[in-house]
Amino acid sequence: MHDEQAQGRRPRSDESRPASRSDFDQAWRRRFVEFADGHEDDAGIAGWSRTGLEARFRYFRSAWRGAAPNALYIDVGCGAGTYARWLDEQGVRVVGVDYSETALRKAMARAAPAIAFCAADATRLPFADASVDGVLCLGVVQAIHASGPLVRELARVLGHRGILWIDGLNCDSITGRYDRARRWLRDKPMHLRYESAPRLLDLVARAGFANSRLDWLPLMPSRLRLLQAAFESRLARGMLASLPGLGSLVSHSFLIRAERRR
Repeated sequence: MHDEQAQGRRPRSDESRPASRSDFDQAWRRRFVEFADGHEDDAGIAGWSRTGLEARFRYFRSAWRGAAPNALYIDVGCGAGTYARWLDEQGVRVVGVDYSETALRKAMARAAPAIAFCAADATRLPFADASVDGVLCLGVVQAIHASGPLVRELARVLGHRGILWIDGLNCDSITGRYDRARRWLRDKPMHLRYESAPRLLDLVARAGFANSRLDWLPLMPSRLRLLQAAFESRLARGMLASLPGLGSLVSHSFLIRAERRR
């Protein structure tokens, strides 16, 4: 879930925080209802541009390492069900979760009968402790006030050695710094939250995960979409992996994969 037009104030710490948790979270709930009501394509329903969603989806598929037969995954913040449908095609049992009922209705209309959906908040999931094998939580961190409660809730529902996929908008990138500074100078309120990759990795570790892997996602804006292929080349990915400072500087987003161990 992501509004490419919404930006934020200068952060007061590694994590850029809105002034009011309830106002920020409620604004995003209203925004996602508007996205789902006003669009019929997967990207629009989730608040992404078409090229933005396609690039993020390609990065995820390239990082995917498969799952055990009959594994149960939940797609938290599933939107129109892009990832849920793909997981179903890989032989994974999937439940799509979103708090936008409009988005869920549209997801159900385009999904296979085997995919289940439910309406729920990402920080209060209707699943028992250690009851699922994997969690996707993509496009959610930027739309909530803080990452800690979300990460702890995802850890709660994951069983031992369960796999977590979670992403965020990179607060240390050139784009992130520029956007926040511009909003701060114009005294515009924060509309989304940037996250620090090291900080989110630390939250994931403290929630009982190990073997974390971080991938940088340099996503080009729609007007520069012709450059996206160059950033997704094997050479570019190798450079970003071997030079973390460069990856952090040029990458709009990041993706974390981690394994539940406690």
